[in-house]
Amino acid sequence: MKVAILSATPEVHAGALRGLPDVEVVATAGWDAFEPVLRAAEAGARVLCEYPSAAKEADLKAVVDAGGDRLAFASPACYGEAFAVVRKGIADGGIGELTTVIGSLGTKAGGGVLSTAAPYLLDLADAVLGGEPAQQVYAQTNTVLSGPGAESAAVLTVRYRSGRVASFDCRRDPAATDRPAVTFIGDKASVRYDAGPRLLDGDRPERGGEDLVSLMLKAFLAGGDAPGPDGRAALRTFRIVQAAYESAHSGQPVDLPLG
Repeated sequence: MKVAILSATPEVHAGALRGLPDVEVVATAGWDAFEPVLRAAEAGARVLCEYPSAAKEADLKAVVDAGGDRLAFASPACYGEAFAVVRKGIADGGIGELTTVIGSLGTKAGGGVLSTAAPYLLDLADAVLGGEPAQQVYAQTNTVLSGPGAESAAVLTVRYRSGRVASFDCRRDPAATDRPAVTFIGDKASVRYDAGPRLLDGDRPERGGEDLVSLMLKAFLAGGDAPGPDGRAALRTFRIVQAAYESAHSGQPVDLPLG
């Protein structure tokens, strides 16, 4: 199987792919736009797409419409085996009725944290909530570590149609693992999924844990249903992030339209 990589960090994905049998990496390059993804989708290729740092909803929707079921978005934490156990436990009623989702993510990535960190927390919530649409979004940000133009910390609250609430904090952190931690709270119990667990001494990330990027790539190459976000999920996440920017600018909650 021949695979081309267009990525903000192509070397990460190339290294994981080269360890797989019957996979030939034919090209690697950086990217910051949807045009090559759209061209690949229109050509009928299966595409695993990163969230770009800047995009317009019309461009994203064009990619989703062209890619259909062949399009998936890169959200490695959704592919963890531990997350699969958490999802099943919640679906089986292990915590009772889910009411609240709380999560955090520190990132080394450049750009504003609402676009570089929040999507990966929202993807985990979307997977557990079964794609339930958001109803209202509220966000506060600061630029203490980055200066004007790119938020270095943000608090994001999302109210879903059922009344469930998700609250996330995102921050720029040079020592971050770039792996989210999310707690799902029900009316009987709660469960925490940490995609970057720490050693017992608490001083550094667990290096012997799941290789989430490899798990994601293997699932994508295998075809069929994958636990990560598809195009429709990416649109839901994108609209929440855009509403968060609007809310942070206005200081007021933002209602999302029905449909």
